[in-house]
Amino acid sequence: MTNLIVVDDRERWPGEIAGARVVDALTYLTAEEFSRGRGLRVFNLCASYRYQQYGYYVSLLATARGQRPLPDVATMQDLKTRTLPRLASDDLDAIIQRSLHTLESDEFTLSVYFGRNVARRHERLARALFNLFPAPLIRASFRRRDAKWLLENVRAVPVGEIPESHRDFLLESIEAHFARRRPSRRREIPGGYDLAVLVNADEASPPSDAQGLRRITRAARRAGFNVELIGRDDFGRLAEFDALFIRETTSVNHHTYRFARRAELEGLVVIDDPISIIRCTNKVYLAEMMRRLGVPTPKTLIVSRKNAAAIAEGLGFPCVLKQPDSSFSAGVTRADDPAELDAALKAMFEKSDLVVAQAFLLTDFDWRIGVLDRQPLYACRYYMVERHWQIYRRSNTGRVSSGRWDTMPVDDVPAEVTDIALRAANAIGNGLYGVDVKQTGKRCYVIEVNDNPSLDGGVEDAVLGDQLYDRVMAVFLARVEARKRGRTNG
Repeated sequence: MTNLIVVDDRERWPGEIAGARVVDALTYLTAEEFSRGRGLRVFNLCASYRYQQYGYYVSLLATARGQRPLPDVATMQDLKTRTLPRLASDDLDAIIQRSLHTLESDEFTLSVYFGRNVARRHERLARALFNLFPAPLIRASFRRRDAKWLLENVRAVPVGEIPESHRDFLLESIEAHFARRRPSRRREIPGGYDLAVLVNADEASPPSDAQGLRRITRAARRAGFNVELIGRDDFGRLAEFDALFIRETTSVNHHTYRFARRAELEGLVVIDDPISIIRCTNKVYLAEMMRRLGVPTPKTLIVSRKNAAAIAEGLGFPCVLKQPDSSFSAGVTRADDPAELDAALKAMFEKSDLVVAQAFLLTDFDWRIGVLDRQPLYACRYYMVERHWQIYRRSNTGRVSSGRWDTMPVDDVPAEVTDIALRAANAIGNGLYGVDVKQTGKRCYVIEVNDNPSLDGGVEDAVLGDQLYDRVMAVFLARVEARKRGRTNG
């Protein structure tokens, strides 16, 4: 049993929970079986989280034991601060306005049970609040001022305050929460670590296709992980896991970054880590870093509205313009003459004050060197789409086509390609990266470093097969175990 519900009085608990064991707080705090229960997920439903009371110690000792409490002590403290509403994001504000706009009263209280509310129309708001303030039972207070709803307070709710009419819904919500962790009927690995894989089923060009995700899942299980594919609505559950593997295209101003940052704060091993996301998803940063380190790139200018005139003289035509946060060739434009240059810059400056301009290098393919933990992992050649200058082409309807590819053993790649890729990737960090390199003769140029490289079934793994995913999971496992040892020894 890996799910443990801790309450003040076991005898007064309203019923059994499928997939969980219910114990009283004193038993949890003193019984030997729980002090050594690595991998337990502890759902703390004690009546009070006040400092040095039972509820406080349940979450505190769960953390000390290497278990995963909900809420943790940091969340308990957050829920006490008077500045809490300032943590609310713009996304949450939009959800608040949509959920409450039909109410006639100027005050409203919302009870959230494991991310759910008894009224279906408030379901999305309840989930958003749980994601921001991950505690099993919370109550949020809202007030309307000047025709706008404001979040005034969020607090933890003891079980004793839950109305009798809500008790059945509470039990249903707890069971639904546990059910979300078991999308398949595979038996969990007893005592294994827990890995979350963040995906987006609706993404047009995900970094891992369905076959790649299946291979990731199988490799994780071989390494001893319990695996769950999660989505953006699972933000509040991150503390339940030991590691997070982001397999959704990342961006700083995006929930993927918030997942990475929260996971890091919760002590999870995370790839992509938030620093790598910040560095790799902005081409202005990459251009400046490459210049400082002396890593060869195509001739590059970082331009604003004031110095944009220097592009034509400094780079000539054709030249390539890049939106700083572009990915998968989106936001990358080639200008063949001054008119195309002006039009492209006008559109890009509406989104960013800076744009990256580079000299155009004509090649039949781009190298992609996968780098993991500062070592080369795989090597691919991505060829340009026929009668196009990029490896991807997007139609006006949004349809994406790609060129052919081939994968080869890393040892067969020219040394100058591998060396320059490692120099670039290792300047970012020790995560998983895909370095794009153009080669003209013996000269190599780094185009960019991607923090979220493709791992598609039958493509990047065409040489190594399952070994590629096993290597990724070996890094996850080593880092999780190192972190657990550090927590124990610290």
